[in-house]
Amino acid sequence: MNLITISGPPSSGKTSVILKTAESLMQKGLKVGAVKFDCLHTDDDIAYEKAGIPVKKGLSGQLCPDHYFVSNIEAVVEWGLAGGFDLLISESAGLCNRCSPYIKEVKAVCVIDNLSGINTPKKIGPMLRMADIVVITKGDIVSQAEREVFSARVHAVNPTAIVMHINGLTGQGAFELGTLWYDENQKLDSLKGKKLRFSMPSALCSYCLGETRIGESYQMGNVRKINLEEKSNEA
Repeated sequence: MNLITISGPPSSGKTSVILKTAESLMQKGLKVGAVKFDCLHTDDDIAYEKAGIPVKKGLSGQLCPDHYFVSNIEAVVEWGLAGGFDLLISESAGLCNRCSPYIKEVKAVCVIDNLSGINTPKKIGPMLRMADIVVITKGDIVSQAEREVFSARVHAVNPTAIVMHINGLTGQGAFELGTLWYDENQKLDSLKGKKLRFSMPSALCSYCLGETRIGESYQMGNVRKINLEEKSNEA
């Protein structure tokens, strides 16, 4: 089975891109499955079911969604293998832009949209910088000049990635994207022993453990303080 991990900021068009691309792959006779990781709520599993794609969803609740992803992805792969899928798609929202749900030797895709602002690529960490393929959506809403500037900013952050413009509504470009998703030579039968491409966000403090009171006397563990003595570059 092939496994592909897809992430990106909320509402960037990940599910729409996945559905259009999966449709082109299923037309080739491939059996596709999906898993959706999110925090509190998602209806995306209904969209997958309507498209005829077997799907599982996992809600992390109070936990970091990427820590939840890492803790459950092995079981999800076992589910996919048992289902006989040719391709299993893992979708995760990068809620803090620092997320890194990518695994070494597993193809990684980051979906971002042109409406997020030209400085957005600089604000996204490993989720964008470690991706093999960067998909840019909503290009039909902005001008050609804005598309080119945004693409250049993406390339500056991740110069090795393949950058593609996909229309999640019409599916334009989805067929070409699908040819990059499935690879006969990248089949796997287990994730045991594989490693993440980048470490997860690190935090274990009193607030992680349920503290709600504000004040230094209530702060313990991994706490990072702002340097107010340093002059701002914007001053």
